[in-house]
Parts: sequence; structure tokens; C-alpha cells
Amino acid sequence: MAKEHFLRLYEYVNWANRRVLDVLRRQAEDNERARQWLCHVLAAEQVWLTRLRGEDSSAVPVWPDLSLDECAGLLAQNRGAYQQFLHKLTEADFDRAVSYKNTKGVSFSTSIRDILTHVANHGTYHRGHIATLLRAAGQEPVNTDFITFTRE
Repeated sequence: MAKEHFLRLYEYVNWANRRVLDVLRRQAEDNERARQWLCHVLAAEQVWLTRLRGEDSSAVPVWPDLSLDECAGLLAQNRGAYQQFLHKLTEADFDRAVSYKNTKGVSFSTSIRDILTHVANHGTYHRGHIATLLRAAGQEPVNTDFITFTRE
């Protein structure tokens, strides 16, 4: 049950990230701040996946400066890596705690279920920032609501 839920949730995450990437690519000029937020969302997905795998994430940059083409590559890489990770989990694994250090070096232990939920929510939060930045620049943001994903 949890596996199905998270597989679906991460289909949404990738759909929403792709929509944001596509709208940023259609802009006449680079909206640097919006692009930086997208870079951060994709990098944070990598950071958390590294932690979920039990690896040290301290070398993974949280605020990389990437081109939109590099963002597209990272988006595809994250999509495949999360699908692979999720498919390997058993139902019991979702409650298993993962120990890691945050970007300040503080140790934590959090369940896989809660980390996966956090990553999805983190992206949603920052895609809202991107929409605000686009609107402030006189550009039309893209709808990335979950309900819109379910209707397509």
C-alpha cells in the first residue's frame, strides 16, 4: 500500500518538475531566481536520495548553479533513481529509520516514509516560489497542483 502511494506521489513530483522546467524554457529571458529554485529542488532530491541510500550527502551541493539543460538531465536522473529506490522497498521498509547528518552536520534519524513525504512537500513548496517569481516578472506560471496531475 505505501509503495503504491509513493510511486504515485513521485510520478506527480516528476510531472510537476517537468512542467516547471518546460515553462522556464519557454521564457524569452532567463528568470535566474526561478531557475535557481528549480536547481535547488532537484539538488535537494539528490541530497535526500543519497541519505536514503545510507551514504554521506555532504558533498552534494544544495544550491548548484545549473543551466536548464543541466536541470533536465538532473530531473531525469532523479526520476530514475527514485523509481529504482522505491521499487526495491518492501512495505516494512517505509517505517525503517535512516540516520544522516543535515547540511550543518547535525545528526538525525527519520523514517523512510517521512523523508519521502518531506522531499515531495519540499518540491511543492519551492515550486510555489517559482510561480510567484514568474508572476512578479509578468510571466504566466504553470499549474502544478496535484489535482491537476490526477486529471491529466
